[in-house]
Amino acid sequence: MLILPQIKKKLADYCVYQDRSHYEVEQKLKEITNLNEEERGEILIWLIQNNFLSEERFAKSYARGKFYQKKWGKIKIKQGLKQKRIPGSLINVALEEIQETDYCSTLTGLAEKKWKVLKETDLFLKKKKLYNYLLQKGYENFLINKILKDY
Repeated sequence: MLILPQIKKKLADYCVYQDRSHYEVEQKLKEITNLNEEERGEILIWLIQNNFLSEERFAKSYARGKFYQKKWGKIKIKQGLKQKRIPGSLINVALEEIQETDYCSTLTGLAEKKWKVLKETDLFLKKKKLYNYLLQKGYENFLINKILKDY
């Protein structure tokens, strides 16, 4: 069985490797130990006080990564953050990490790229497929419709 300093080190390493949400760390803690709730809370407080764990830092990092790397839209990013049990106020702060100009140009770029590879000959069906693709990536209806007017 692990002792408290070993558990703290293991979780600190877990948090250093990649930003984590409180929920992820709590799950990991339950997985590796059978500590009671008070002891788990004490470890979480220690991780926060020593800056290994920051919900805001995690949320911002998650939003930037999913947008700039995977090109996800705000809706999909918001859903992902909700699954990680991030509070709504922090989700809004995290979404502010995405520059509006980058957001629009990424959406336009995704649409152009997908439009070129769609083999559909019927214009209506081709637009429908493009719409569904962009919706699945997590972009807002009104932005997708605005882009589709140009096709």
